[in-house]
Amino acid sequence: MLLVGLVFGRWWWLTIPLGTVGWVLATIATGAVTDFSHAMGAAAFGAANVIVGVLAYQAIAWLAHAIVQTLRSAPRS
Repeated sequence: MLLVGLVFGRWWWLTIPLGTVGWVLATIATGAVTDFSHAMGAAAFGAANVIVGVLAYQAIAWLAHAIVQTLRSAPRS
């Protein structure tokens, strides 16, 4: 789920809910989750993982933007 957030972090508003639902469905399909309380725990865990990936993407994008802006505004000789 970290990778999903990292790859699709630009569209965080869509990635977080879809990643959460996808994680819950994956755990139910594999039989790892059998009741509602475990499904809610899986949802929280999936959301947290996707959010960390999205935050990493956003930080990398912000850093890249800052570096490009700094290089563009540097005096040229």
